[in-house]
Amino acid sequence: MHKFLNFLCIFCILLFTQSLHLFAEEKIKIGLLIPMTGENKQLGQSIIKSSIMALEDIDSNKIEIFPKNTNSNPNKTLRSAIELKELGVKIIIGPIFHESLTYLNEVDDIIFLSLTNKTINLPKNVIASGVNSTSQLNTIKKFIVSNNLDKSIILSPTTNYDKEIKKALKDSKLKILKYYNYDREPTKLTQQIEEITNYNIRKQNLIDEIYRIENSDIANKEKILENLKKKYTIGNVKFDSVIIADFEESLKSVITSLLYTDVSPKEKYIITFNQWFEKDLLNEKTIQPIFYPSINKGNLEEFENKFLNKFNEKPSHLNLLSYDLVGLIYYLSLKYDLSNIDKIFKKKNSFKGKIGIFDIKDNKINHRLNFYKIEDGLLKEIF
Repeated sequence: MHKFLNFLCIFCILLFTQSLHLFAEEKIKIGLLIPMTGENKQLGQSIIKSSIMALEDIDSNKIEIFPKNTNSNPNKTLRSAIELKELGVKIIIGPIFHESLTYLNEVDDIIFLSLTNKTINLPKNVIASGVNSTSQLNTIKKFIVSNNLDKSIILSPTTNYDKEIKKALKDSKLKILKYYNYDREPTKLTQQIEEITNYNIRKQNLIDEIYRIENSDIANKEKILENLKKKYTIGNVKFDSVIIADFEESLKSVITSLLYTDVSPKEKYIITFNQWFEKDLLNEKTIQPIFYPSINKGNLEEFENKFLNKFNEKPSHLNLLSYDLVGLIYYLSLKYDLSNIDKIFKKKNSFKGKIGIFDIKDNKINHRLNFYKIEDGLLKEIF
């Protein structure tokens, strides 16, 4: 009996030691679903490079990355996802594009951290990790509240993305005065902005006031008329700030139309969605100041320089996001058992990456963003 107990003890010790060894050798397998062929293959190759950078900076031999091709095609994406599952992968970075997500709900026991910023109509196993509209409106809300603005309007082009903005408005609980859609066609846009700003009424107010003064005996009549004729309208608009959900030339057209209707950025806050530090906006001094949320600019520039020195090419913000996602997965692996991947993203967590802080809860990722102001050709961080 004594010998049997000794044998049993030795057996248990050996079994425990072997289990520890196996656990120590267990790798964190991260799938990477990116386009490696087709028109977007350069973007895919670039994301592989940023993932390599993340591995080097983490400096752990516990992580393995398995890239698979999507060819920016939903069917190919599904086949590659199944191949990754057969390799024992539980968590995947990608796909990049919303269109590639179509069939991923057919793959069980895997979580996909897509790089898209679209959050509507996602398969249940897909989490959008891009800088979504909710993250941006949460940051805009912080600015609006801190400046006691209570009459904001939203201007959004009539596009498919409009649904995302309306969902984000609900999620952020941002109170606004009114929500307007507009047509990007220049003539229609100008007419719509005229209606939103009551331009014709305000212009007529000026005409009427000039007529009244001209036919009056008021003192300093000539001086008053001189000042009136320098104006374009009389009367204020109902809003104190405009949130414009647009970008590049279309954004400039909207602000120019506001200027045409005598709504100046110097008198009303012009707030836009994330402009990713578009340099052309710095040169457009007539439409400034402009305010917008975005990621941490200092961290972005540091990452761009490091990436450029290492690979002799300039990265995009998707590179920075994929770099952060590798770090996020490693961070979660230190806190949780990745075999229960379905539950991990339901718990409340925060992770500080290069982009900023990731907030995780209920299978959603939002970003805590910074807020910037462009004025007199210069970019300034507000918070």
